[in-house]
Amino acid sequence: MEKIDNLDKKILGILSQNARIPFKDVAAECGVSRAAIHQRVQHLIDDNVITGSGFDVNPKSLGYFTCTYVGITLERGSMYKDVVERLRQVPEIVECHFTTGPYTMLVKLYARDNEQLMDLLNGQLQRIPGVVATETLISLEQSIKREIPVKVDKEGE
Repeated sequence: MEKIDNLDKKILGILSQNARIPFKDVAAECGVSRAAIHQRVQHLIDDNVITGSGFDVNPKSLGYFTCTYVGITLERGSMYKDVVERLRQVPEIVECHFTTGPYTMLVKLYARDNEQLMDLLNGQLQRIPGVVATETLISLEQSIKREIPVKVDKEGE
C-alpha cells in the first residue's frame, strides 16, 4: 500500500460522509480536477484503502427486526476456518470475527423474530462441529454507526 497523502485523506473524508457525491463536487472542494479525483479514488481502491461502496439496506425493511451478537466458543481455536465456512452458509450472519477474550468468535446476525433466532442458534450454529457454546446478546438499539474519522495532517507535518 502506498503512502496516503493529505489529498487522499481529504478525498476519503468527503467520500466517507457521502459516497454518492459526484466527483466534480469532490474536485471542487479539493481544488483539483475531476480526472485527478477519479485517478486518486481508483488508486485508493486498487490499494485496498477503499474496500467497498454501496448502499446500506435497513434490515427492518426486509422483515429482520432482531439484531443479535453471538459469542461462539470453539472446542479448539484451530477449528476456526472450518467453522467460518459453515457460518458462510447462514445468510442471516452479516459479520464474523476471530477474537480474543471469552469467545473464540463473535458473529452479528439478523433474525426476523425470536422464533427464527432460536432456530438459528439451536438448529444451525450450535450444531456446527466444534462449537461448544454460544452466548447471545440482542441489540436493543444501534446508537452509533459511522466510519473511522479521516484526519488531514496540518501542512508541514
